Amino acid sequence: MQTLARPLLRAAAPLALAAALLAAPWAAQAQNKAPAAQLVPAASEIVFTTTPMGVPVEGRFGKFSATVALDPKKPEGGSVALSIDTGSARFGTPELDGEVGKPVWLAVAKFPQATFQSTRISAAGAGRFQVAGKLTIKGTSQDVVVPVQVTQSGATSTATGTLKIKRLGFKVGDGEWADTSMLADDVQIRFKLALTGLPPL
Repeated sequence: MQTLARPLLRAAAPLALAAALLAAPWAAQAQNKAPAAQLVPAASEIVFTTTPMGVPVEGRFGKFSATVALDPKKPEGGSVALSIDTGSARFGTPELDGEVGKPVWLAVAKFPQATFQSTRISAAGAGRFQVAGKLTIKGTSQDVVVPVQVTQSGATSTATGTLKIKRLGFKVGDGEWADTSMLADDVQIRFKLALTGLPPL
């Protein structure tokens, strides 16, 4: 048995070495993976502002989720994913709230989620980051870059930012509402994401 075992062990040794070499990059990647943070929904908000006939009107999304993995000292290894329940959009008046989910606007029945997925995160100064990614609304995706400011107080990190988009680029309010003298093309999105578990700045 010993005579048979020796050549088997000699044959297995190169295979074990090869397996270790192949596993090394994956182990390093796991070690470099940014830590995941937890969203605090009650302290977070996503607000949007539209401008009909020159008068700003503010609405908000009541339901959304975020997956954030970020080491502020190594932001290039991080990622951000955001999913917004379009059916939770509210202006606070029954008339507008009844309209916003219709096909001409957010088409909630067909597109129940709007999403953002980061493709690159880079540092832009103390506590500031540029988050590039794809924003998808009503099935249309566009590349955007979102400036984000992160502040920390105790165990809570707060990420805030503002993004301006063109609603017609996402087919929101097209058709008879494509007239931008009636409803401005620009829509401002403002967010505040409260997070726990983010490493120190």
